[in-house]
Amino acid sequence: MTEGRTRRPGPRIEEVARVAGVSKSTVSRVINGEKYVSERSRQSVHRAIALLGYSPNHAARTLAGSKANAIALVISEQGSRVLADPFFAGVLRGVHAELAGRHVQLLLMMNQPLDGQDQVAYLTGGHVDGALVVSLHGEDPLPRTLHEAGLPIVVGGRPLAGGTVPFVDSDNFNGSLEAVRLLVSLGREKVATIAGPRDMAVGMDRLSGWRCGLAEHGLSVSLVVHSDFTPEAGALAMEELLRRAPDLDAVFVAADIMALGALRVLQARGYRIPDDVAVVGFDDSVLASTAVPPLTTVRQDLEQFGRTMTWRLLAELAGEEKLPLSMLLPTSLVRRASA
Repeated sequence: MTEGRTRRPGPRIEEVARVAGVSKSTVSRVINGEKYVSERSRQSVHRAIALLGYSPNHAARTLAGSKANAIALVISEQGSRVLADPFFAGVLRGVHAELAGRHVQLLLMMNQPLDGQDQVAYLTGGHVDGALVVSLHGEDPLPRTLHEAGLPIVVGGRPLAGGTVPFVDSDNFNGSLEAVRLLVSLGREKVATIAGPRDMAVGMDRLSGWRCGLAEHGLSVSLVVHSDFTPEAGALAMEELLRRAPDLDAVFVAADIMALGALRVLQARGYRIPDDVAVVGFDDSVLASTAVPPLTTVRQDLEQFGRTMTWRLLAELAGEEKLPLSMLLPTSLVRRASA
């Protein structure tokens, strides 16, 4: 009696991925006929399948799993704040523009108190293929939780907690640095700042740029008041600065929306802008050009911000390899009447 010969197992999905030079999830997406795959990756996978004689089984066909044809835009703020701040409208326009013609739906989610677990459960429950997360505070665990659950995400703004989650940000440090250099070039020596929240990287990065700009010229960095990104908070911060230094001659405000409140307080107190106090904001939102006087500000391209985030997420969903972990977008000064 002859012994039966052991049958050699066929090639596995890991081998196809190795030969094609892509990830296992990309192989599975090609097998499933999903849209989120570049033509180059698709051809590489098909060549590897033919070369190895690979026959996909049911498990491989279901590995990628998600076919929602939808992504989420998660804004970690209350709805009232989102609707009042032009920053979010600009980012949303960019996201929408990048999705145009792709047949991918956009789900908008705004944080409410104590809803974190429900939010995570929904996002990881197959309703969306990936998420864009904007306006993080502190060491918010949401990006890490979603990342560890296998949901592709891109964060808008440098996460304060660091980590390996992909993010897109504007060059907040150098934008603020250039704003201060402008003020110093105008002969201003007592330059205050209304800084953003301490629990947001955007606030701390802009504060660092302000400090560096003053330190370059040996000027004091003591006139700092932290605030929230609202006109009301900006007004309160300006009141505090004037109590501490009524003779200040310039103020860098970390967001246009806060600068509106600061301008209102200065004018109510009889300060002439820019003769007595020069004011520079940040964002170049629609608020800057319609302010009285029109606001000199640091421009970040909010629509490009949203487009870049969306491109980065879709590229990952398409199986693109060697994508950058972080992308920093340039800023520029826009001169108007306030400085």
